[in-house]
Amino acid sequence: MTDKIIDADEGLARADAAASANAGRLSIVLSLGFCHLLNDMMQSMVPALYPILKDGYRLDFAQIGLITLTFEATASLLQPAIGYWADRRPAAYALPIGMSFTFAGLILLATASSYPMILAAAAMIGVGSSVFHPEASRVARMASGGKYGRAQSLFQLGGNLGSATGPLLAAFVVVPRGQASITWFSIAALVAIAVLTAVGNWYVRNRPSPAARHSGRAVTLSLSRRRITFALAIMLALIFSKTFYWASLGSYYTFYLMAKFEISVQLAQMALFVFLAAYVVGTLAGGWIADKVGYVQVIWFSILGALPFTLALPYAGLTLTVVLSVAVGLIMASSFSAMLVYAQELLPGRVGMVAGLFFGLSFGLGAIGAAALGKLADLTSIETVYVVCSYLPAIGLLAVFLPRTGRERS
Repeated sequence: MTDKIIDADEGLARADAAASANAGRLSIVLSLGFCHLLNDMMQSMVPALYPILKDGYRLDFAQIGLITLTFEATASLLQPAIGYWADRRPAAYALPIGMSFTFAGLILLATASSYPMILAAAAMIGVGSSVFHPEASRVARMASGGKYGRAQSLFQLGGNLGSATGPLLAAFVVVPRGQASITWFSIAALVAIAVLTAVGNWYVRNRPSPAARHSGRAVTLSLSRRRITFALAIMLALIFSKTFYWASLGSYYTFYLMAKFEISVQLAQMALFVFLAAYVVGTLAGGWIADKVGYVQVIWFSILGALPFTLALPYAGLTLTVVLSVAVGLIMASSFSAMLVYAQELLPGRVGMVAGLFFGLSFGLGAIGAAALGKLADLTSIETVYVVCSYLPAIGLLAVFLPRTGRERS
């Protein structure tokens, strides 16, 4: 009888320890999501300052474009390389160090007195972003407890919220008060550094051994290098489809609504907010669903499933247009977490590099897409942009060729 009581007590102790460990891992994922919010909010300070910089320094549009190029180059192109380095030589405190670049960039941007200083500030903020995204995604996966889709959704949710709130804060703080007010946002960077230092402390205590980091390679033993390369090529095509369509809505949705339906700026902004809210909900739901039904299934649905709604949108009235955009946001947003986790399953041991590649491509293609679609709108009309882009989700048909990984459900 005593032995049974002892066994029961030991079982309860193990259950309590497991629950405590799960709660600890979830707190790390939530901390990374919170810092993702702060990071993407601070990134939005760069374009928000463009009108002030243009007038204050008498810049032309080519010089404004060079600021964007400098920021995007450091924020996008460096991410795969940094992710690759992090996979080979993981550093517990890389995240707070990277955020320190963002902090320094914000201070420099707030106090810059010349155009070269502005470029240097944009580059430093971009470097901070390049370090943050692949490394934070890698640590989020490590803290996921096997629920990779959920962890990536929570992490990505923070970024979406930051991107949505950043322009609002810029409109109410930076634009009225000028360049120097950027300094106030450096406080957010200091908060992020403190939180990420705590995450680094957790990483030190839970650092996986080199053997454990590479044990996942058994997952893809049944897939040849050629099939993995083919699958990654399909994933890049799907990212192109998703990102270019997102650029049409994220950059030009308000212009489209005002031009086609002759509504006010305020009403158009409200419609954009509704779309962004749907995108946030879709991001959160996508990872949870992918963990339950499989990553390929969610990838297939999230890209191709949006096609009927995108095809109908250019021909709909105002109310139906808003409803269709909500459907597109909910469906299409669910894809990124599933795509990222699926690619990490294809290349185990390259978690950081894959995250850097996906985040970097999303940023880079988004910038290219916005520029290309803007040019198309100038040459034709904003309505033409939405007709052309409505066919992009058809690229989702390529998902039928994606192979199952060892963790995929049949």
